[in-house]
Amino acid sequence: MSRQPSYVSPAAIGLTVASAACFTAIDAIVKYLGLRYSVPLLVWARWGVPAVLIVALFGPKLCLGLLHTPHLKLHVVRGAVLMFSSLSFFAALKILPLADATGLNYLTPVLVTVMAGWFLREQITWTRWVFVVVGFGGMLLILQPGSGMLQAASFFALGAAGLNATFQILTRKLAGDDLIALIFYPSLVGAVPMSLAVPFFRSEFSYLTSLDALLFIAIGIFGLLGHFLYIQAFQRATASTIAPCTYMQLVWATLAGWLAFGTFPHRWALAGMIVIAASAVMLTWYERRRAGLNDGGPEAGEWLATPMMMCVPGAGLTEIKLDATPTGLATQVSQLGVGESTIISSGKGPPKTVIRTD
Repeated sequence: MSRQPSYVSPAAIGLTVASAACFTAIDAIVKYLGLRYSVPLLVWARWGVPAVLIVALFGPKLCLGLLHTPHLKLHVVRGAVLMFSSLSFFAALKILPLADATGLNYLTPVLVTVMAGWFLREQITWTRWVFVVVGFGGMLLILQPGSGMLQAASFFALGAAGLNATFQILTRKLAGDDLIALIFYPSLVGAVPMSLAVPFFRSEFSYLTSLDALLFIAIGIFGLLGHFLYIQAFQRATASTIAPCTYMQLVWATLAGWLAFGTFPHRWALAGMIVIAASAVMLTWYERRRAGLNDGGPEAGEWLATPMMMCVPGAGLTEIKLDATPTGLATQVSQLGVGESTIISSGKGPPKTVIRTD
């Protein structure tokens, strides 16, 4: 089978690095505001603002279509898991240095590997088991059992990684569902209970400044923007190309912790982060090489190997031709009204959601 020339999209790499910067910005703001405000208020901002933005952007056209899903219970459970993950990680950020907390949270891929074997019956190759063992060793370097680093906050960070891994496993089980539901339900499920909890912390609003209010809003905006940039990256490159770039968040977190809070990881924690990131990059490289994907140039169809939402402007037309795809993919024509969405199965992987926005 012929391949396209070796090519790694600079745009995809840039988008992935930018999305990592957005997620680091969230963590840095949470750590700053965590000195004065309770964790539930921070989680409320994290998911409440995106929920409002999604309703404002898509609600007028989709209305109740935002809530349409045949897997309501699983979406609610998935959203609740992510909410508790945020509660755990934000609690860790109040105490741990930013880079250390981020490093522990990056055990998520290790846990996903193990859980995929247990719950999804995916085959775990020997290389993946090596990745698990090395990743666990990196965690021990960060924690240094017997040192002051091993404290309750560390277990909050580890708990967040476990919950985030569970969230990713549930996402895989919902891979064929509508992407709008996959994006909206975590925000909705996180926003509703946290909104109910806000009155119990109303006394904290007595010292809310204009800057603090803007930072609360920025938490949600950076979250929504980060996910949008990440989806855009997947539209331009394969998952195996993007995966190593996500570890730029460790670099951003180290820089943010140093510049904003005057903290820098001690040498063993820094070594642990490098071990975790390097093992993941090596695993990605090895499995791509083993699968014959040395060149990083995706075959036709691999550009759409993950569920994504493609917003197609209608420009007053009812017939939408999906022809902005790499050579080799079949053109598809869909009849969509304004605000309507459809599922397509072009390319490899699960179906993709297309929504006409205007």
